[in-house]
Amino acid sequence: MTFWRWAIAAVVLLPLAWRHLRAQWSLIRESWKILCVLALLASTLQHIPVYQGLHDTTAINGAILNATSPVFIALLAVLVGEALRARSAVGIAVALCGVVVVISGGDPRLLLGLQANVGDIWVLVGMLSWSAYNVGLRWRPARLDRLATLALISVIGAAATAPLYVVEMMRGEKLEVTAGSLAGLAYMGVFASVVAYVFWNAAVDRVGATRAGPFMYLMPVFTPLLAIAFLGERLYLYHFVGAALIVGGIVVATSQSAQANKSRP
Repeated sequence: MTFWRWAIAAVVLLPLAWRHLRAQWSLIRESWKILCVLALLASTLQHIPVYQGLHDTTAINGAILNATSPVFIALLAVLVGEALRARSAVGIAVALCGVVVVISGGDPRLLLGLQANVGDIWVLVGMLSWSAYNVGLRWRPARLDRLATLALISVIGAAATAPLYVVEMMRGEKLEVTAGSLAGLAYMGVFASVVAYVFWNAAVDRVGATRAGPFMYLMPVFTPLLAIAFLGERLYLYHFVGAALIVGGIVVATSQSAQANKSRP
């Protein structure tokens, strides 16, 4: 999944970014180390642990661990010198409470029965990698075109994952080619990798990792909505309560005064 996700993204992005890649090749050669690090954090070191972990843990555990990434982003950002404002800390905490409400179905007692396992550790490793990628974007060459950056991330990610893919095939684990599997891979390669990353990287460049991080809490809001639309699941009161807390927390965490806006470089 990881290999094909980024291979498809590379096929889509290379023609779009080729002109920028050629024009900025000297800059790319100067910055190849940080680009390789960002690529590994965004692809191989993030997605393989998450996909592996979801084989051995529950959906509830995985969702909770996924929701920890904004916290890790904030903590790592502080370690590299980005200030964590009190407003942002409060907003992150409020949004995290909303995540807990949605995931627990409005019954916090459900969380008491959760048990950590190897799958949880794998998912947590993936979230740490994603958080490090967000914080590491500050060292991306500012003059390097965003599409070129993402194209390089895609190529490096697919190349780094290819040997592991070969090992899997040697072990007899092969892709089951069906209309559903091909459509799923196409969606992951085009929308989840190209479209989502283009907008996300632009957002992190504009507002910083700490302010962008809380938007990850919207995933437990969108997931039930998609489940209702495509799986026929029902909407309950706790969905509204959790969504209100999440959106409110994001508003608090990402708002800042005009003076703070002026102080940004």
